[in-house]
Amino acid sequence: MERIRINIGNRTSDVFIGMDWRAVNDMLPSGGLVILTDDNIRSIYGKEFPDAPVISIKPGEESKNLTTLGTLAQGLLDAGIDRSGFVLGIGGGVVCDIAGFLASVYMRGIRFGFVSTSLLSQVDASVGGKNAVNVGKVKNILGCFRQPEFVICDQKMLKTLPRDEYFSGLAEMIKTAVILDENLFSSILKNKEKIKTADPGLLENLIATAVKLKASVVMEDEKEVTGKRMILNFGHTFGHVIEAVTGMKHGYAVACGMAIACDISANMGLGSAEEYTTVKSLLNYFDLLPDHGLDADVFQKMLLTDKKKEGRKINFVLAGPVGKAEVRKMDVDEIINIYRSTKMS
Repeated sequence: MERIRINIGNRTSDVFIGMDWRAVNDMLPSGGLVILTDDNIRSIYGKEFPDAPVISIKPGEESKNLTTLGTLAQGLLDAGIDRSGFVLGIGGGVVCDIAGFLASVYMRGIRFGFVSTSLLSQVDASVGGKNAVNVGKVKNILGCFRQPEFVICDQKMLKTLPRDEYFSGLAEMIKTAVILDENLFSSILKNKEKIKTADPGLLENLIATAVKLKASVVMEDEKEVTGKRMILNFGHTFGHVIEAVTGMKHGYAVACGMAIACDISANMGLGSAEEYTTVKSLLNYFDLLPDHGLDADVFQKMLLTDKKKEGRKINFVLAGPVGKAEVRKMDVDEIINIYRSTKMS
């Protein structure tokens, strides 16, 4: 088991990799606790939940909205939760996003922590303090930055994941490697067969590395003030459009967005064609690049709703050599024109 501490100002957030999730009982207050989960997680683990009121939502991105948030806030009121209360999110990325945002705005902020049950949330969604809900087809447009007190990542829980959910999370791990660490990318490449079988020991090491990398970025630029944290959005500009329009799972959509960003980066001469081909081949190995079926006009329209845009310009993340990335402020039309040219070549 490894503890990774995220220090931001006078606040700390501890991420426990390889800890048995039931140890959460030792981290909770004696009263004022409410558990937020989804129906699938409750059916698998609910009998072992801590003794507290449980509020369960329908699994999936469609629950990540203001209507659900209002219903959950009423549930907290009905449970008698006051400003001394604590929200424990037990679930994947959607549950962690909603639990964190709910706790951040309920009575102007109460304490919260996570038991992260999916690979997506263990390597990305539950770590870093971004909490948000969607409005219509626009992802994460209402949200805040606020760190959980703790995140427990028990790799044994990944064994109950459906295969597509598992690979969806793997896309975010590959993203972290592509933009931040050539050694992590090499490890994934070398161990891809064992990763396919969700080997717990291997995953514990890979997840710990990915979380440390993300934590280093978050501690340097928690709220994307300097622009350093923006590199974590690699693949997300096009990926969020694909996810919103097609309903594709987040990791698959981000993988498609990474492939597009690699093509655009290659067109701009930022790295070697061989490296970009290796990245896309690895994504293909895990079947992470389904046909999204969207044309350039759809992307152009939807990119103008991106929360990273300023006027008609977007802070777009480009891949350099594996392990490096950079953010450039680019006009939406310029991005789309390059995208069109990559489709014709």
